[in-house]
Amino acid sequence: MTRRDLLRCAAAQALSSALSGDTRKIPLFRDITAGSGVNFVNQSSPTAEKYLPESMTGGVAIFDYDGDGWLDLFFVNGAKLSSPMAPGQQPDKSDPRFWNRLYRNNRNGTFTDVTAEAGLRGSGYGMGVAAGDYNNSGRPSLLVTNLDGCILYRNNGDGTFTDLTQKAGLLSSGWCAGASFFDFNRDGHLDLVVTRYLSWSFSKNQWCGERKEGYRAYCHPDKFPAVEHLLYKNNGDGTFTNFGAGAGFKGMFGKGLGVSIEDFNADGWPDIAIANDSVAQQLFINRNGTAFEEAGLALGLAYDGDGRAFAGMGIDSADLTNTGRPDIFIDALANQKYALFRNRNGSFDYESGESGLGAISASHSGWGAKFADMDNDGWKDLVIAQGHVMDNIALTQPWIKYLEPLAMLGNRQGRFEDISSQSGKPFSIPLAARGLAVGDLNNDGCLDLVINCNNSPALILKNEGATGNHWIGIDTVGTTSNREGIGACVSIRTASGLRQRAYVSAGGSYLSSSSKRVHFGLGQDRTIAELEIVWPSGIVQKMKDVPGDQRLTITESRR
Repeated sequence: MTRRDLLRCAAAQALSSALSGDTRKIPLFRDITAGSGVNFVNQSSPTAEKYLPESMTGGVAIFDYDGDGWLDLFFVNGAKLSSPMAPGQQPDKSDPRFWNRLYRNNRNGTFTDVTAEAGLRGSGYGMGVAAGDYNNSGRPSLLVTNLDGCILYRNNGDGTFTDLTQKAGLLSSGWCAGASFFDFNRDGHLDLVVTRYLSWSFSKNQWCGERKEGYRAYCHPDKFPAVEHLLYKNNGDGTFTNFGAGAGFKGMFGKGLGVSIEDFNADGWPDIAIANDSVAQQLFINRNGTAFEEAGLALGLAYDGDGRAFAGMGIDSADLTNTGRPDIFIDALANQKYALFRNRNGSFDYESGESGLGAISASHSGWGAKFADMDNDGWKDLVIAQGHVMDNIALTQPWIKYLEPLAMLGNRQGRFEDISSQSGKPFSIPLAARGLAVGDLNNDGCLDLVINCNNSPALILKNEGATGNHWIGIDTVGTTSNREGIGACVSIRTASGLRQRAYVSAGGSYLSSSSKRVHFGLGQDRTIAELEIVWPSGIVQKMKDVPGDQRLTITESRR
């Protein structure tokens, strides 16, 4: 962080503290899963063969599928595997315990399983999910990534979904992992990026581990070749065109998992950051909506501070220092440290040490991760789903844990403080956590958490909102821009002078999709002095003296 950034952050924090009262109260979470009606258990189907996908599933989405203003839940599940899988045999999802699951929000703290009537049981071995209104119907659809390709489920607007993968031209192959809808050419129609992990199949599975010691382990990703990611252009008629080869993706091999979309260089065009496992991280810079240029190395994002690759899995981006520039977080495995890349006007500096993140994370392994203002103090915190990839890691590294509690890191003027032990009992329970999504499930102004755990029950964590701080939630509705306003940049200045910025996106984390609703904590301020939205269309919309403690729907104005 530069001296100028430090001074600006310190001044903003001091001003907010002086005028807004105590902003250092710790957010407290309660596990409400048992009484919520959500009884999902991820079935990764572990076998003696140690098939790598067993350790990787699955994602979760928080989205409003029925348009009632209350956020619903979708969980991605694995499928039944044999030990070993016979040549040509496919994962079996026919048993209900292997179905993906959709839960409708009942608006009273409970959810109802509506999977069967919605038509979302799924097929294949599931990995991740992206939610987005690709056809501007007013209802978000779902893209589910699988071990062998993707499935597009169109939201029909009547509580049901239809598999339109083939009709939409989204036929794909290979191990698809992370995905995100975004409008890369700003034409008002959501496009799609899909990360692919490895060139792997059941027939290519290798024996890894220690034969002399008599145990088998999941193979390191360096045992398998890297692959190209996928970019699909929305044609505006319900179909997509595979656009990656002609848009700078050809030959850009990675081992991709999480994906985050942001305008990292402030040129008005959405860029793509991809977390890669044990190879260079990637940053695809958008060149005016016509193509992308992979510039991770040139812009300082490819490697850690020692020039080494690390096990990038979960990723997210946000303006941590309230200076107007989005930073990037990518987690990793134990002994590698989680990575924080500070944005320096479009290029990045590795600052895990300076931020306090390195010391906090050295012995931990991360998956899903999101920046979000959990205590509503005006500074974006960081929550991380943790657990090692190797279920028998203790045999070789007894100081490393397979099961780990979630981590809650408070943002203190751009530095992180581990407040997990103060954030409630759920942050002391060891888990094999994977996908993580964030959203205000009960519309009380406090962000809640949903976690998909590998081969374990899912968790719903309610933010008890004990800080007393104020907030605002902003739902964007595009007219000239895409219907959801994905890609809009929202900036505010509170009554006490604290400035914040957010980018409308459902992406980030690990194979998951969070609520696209923009959430700002306001501290003790009750009013936003100025609010500005720069829409993907280029339209700029401003409001003054906006009351806090409300959900505000803002529709894009006409030119």
